[in-house]
Amino acid sequence: MAGAATNTPKTTKARSAKKAVAATSNTEVAKSRFNAALEEAKAGAAALTAEAKERGVGYKGDIQAKGEDYYEQAKVKAGELARDGKAKTSDALSTLGKAVADNAATIDEKFGAKYGDYARSASRSLQETAAKLDSKSVEELGEDAREAVRRNPGKAIGLAALAGFIIARLFRGK
Repeated sequence: MAGAATNTPKTTKARSAKKAVAATSNTEVAKSRFNAALEEAKAGAAALTAEAKERGVGYKGDIQAKGEDYYEQAKVKAGELARDGKAKTSDALSTLGKAVADNAATIDEKFGAKYGDYARSASRSLQETAAKLDSKSVEELGEDAREAVRRNPGKAIGLAALAGFIIARLFRGK
């Protein structure tokens, strides 16, 4: 009978209530632990994000510094190439002018004095252009080119198209 007394509806309800309370408290503990783990994960993610941003700023600074170095190197190299190109162009114009002047007498004999005079005039123009090119810096030549484009944009576009056509013809396979 003692066993029967322990299984009465009151005791069964009490046990069920204890189990419900235990289940509720276990659920609350689990929720609490889960929320704590979630908050810890969020804090870890925030810390990693902050570290990644700091590293990114450092990398960005390094890349910008290298980019500026490369820019300066390219600028110096372009200046050297421009000066070399200017000197070679000036020499080529001067040489061409001398060659035309040297052949002016032959042109006089074969085609007439009128064409010889044209050759002498072309020779003088080439010599003067070579002298002007020698006397100016690359920066001055660039400014002169910009000014010419501002004064005659249609002519500049036409010359650019002609130069592009000539370059394309030079590099096109035969």
